Amino acid sequence: MVSLVKSMTDDHGARPALVLSNRADAGGLVKAANMGIATAVVDHRPFGKDRAAFEAALAAPLNNANIDLICLAGFMRVLTSYFIDQWSGRMLNIHPSLLPKYRGLNTHARALEAGDKTAGCSVHEVTPELDEGPMLGQSIVPILKGDSADTLAARVLEQEHILYPAVLRRFAVGDKTPIFLGQ
Repeated sequence: MVSLVKSMTDDHGARPALVLSNRADAGGLVKAANMGIATAVVDHRPFGKDRAAFEAALAAPLNNANIDLICLAGFMRVLTSYFIDQWSGRMLNIHPSLLPKYRGLNTHARALEAGDKTAGCSVHEVTPELDEGPMLGQSIVPILKGDSADTLAARVLEQEHILYPAVLRRFAVGDKTPIFLGQ
C-alpha cells in the first residue's frame, strides 16, 4: 500500500483517497493516516457467514469516498461476484506467484515443493474467479539454493513493490498492456 501511495504523484493518473481494511490492527491503516489518507475499517467478524451484509458494509466507505479504482493489497477475504461485478474493470490485485501457478495461499512453499526454478508475483484485474483475472504484469524472481518460503517471500515482496505501482500507473490512464519484469 505504501509503495502504491508513494507512486501516485505528479503526472500519475490516480490519487489515493481511502485505505480500507477488514482488520483494525492492519499496519497500513496507521501508515495511511500518517500520510494524510483517509482510513476506514469494516471488521468482517460481526457478519459471520453473511458475506452479502459484510460486502454492503464494505461498499459504504468506498462509495462515500467516491472511489474509482480499488487496489487490493493484503486483503485476505474472498469477495463474491456481486461485489466484484460492481467494480468490474476497476479492481486490481497482486498475488505472490506467477499466475496461473499457485492460486490461493502458501504460494512460496508450493513453488519450493514443486522444485520450481523461478517464482514471482502477478498483478491482475479482479474477477469472480479466484486469482484468474486478466494479467496486467508479472515479475520473475529466481529460486535460490537453500531458499525457504520466508526468504523467497521476502525477495518476491521487493518485486511486488516495484511491479504493482508500475501496473497501476498504466492502468489508471487506461493502458492494460502487461508489464513483465525480470525476464
